Amino acid sequence: MQVLEKGVSIDEVVVDMVKREHKSDAYRALNPYGRVPTLVDGDFVLFESSAIMEYLERVFPAPPLVPPSAQGRAQVSMHIKLCDLEFGAQTGALIFPRRFLPRERWNLPVQQAALDVIAKHLEVLDRQLAGKQYLVEDRYSLADLAYTPFIEFLGLLELVAPSHVAAWAERLSARPSALATRPNA
Repeated sequence: MQVLEKGVSIDEVVVDMVKREHKSDAYRALNPYGRVPTLVDGDFVLFESSAIMEYLERVFPAPPLVPPSAQGRAQVSMHIKLCDLEFGAQTGALIFPRRFLPRERWNLPVQQAALDVIAKHLEVLDRQLAGKQYLVEDRYSLADLAYTPFIEFLGLLELVAPSHVAAWAERLSARPSALATRPNA
């Protein structure tokens, strides 16, 4: 598989979550949390998307996906953390059930609480994106990349993104890396 934003090739191993391969003993030997993704680089194993993105940025620094300034780097880190906390952490109660379970098995109060957190976060992002194409220094960065998998599911979550977020999400979704990694419905 090609890591398109960096122009490097990696060997991809697909973990079928519907078949619960992420809960297998073999996978948990690599990632004891049983979540995806997991990166294996020789005998080095790393899990959690933000750590993997930062590692790949250091190993493959060109083209850069973080600004050179200390302030820009700090903003990228802040946005990645906020993505994890305010968006990513909420999706566990939403994406899997809505993709793979019948509606009667959804925990609607838990889902509504998660949707409320995400909607509030999208309002904050909307203000930050006003007049900008991207989150940090108005250039594509790891901060934007962190959100890409989640914005793919806004329709599934039945969330209407505020105008600046919607335009940004459209830009992110149109990137070749997003198109190549778009999940099946």
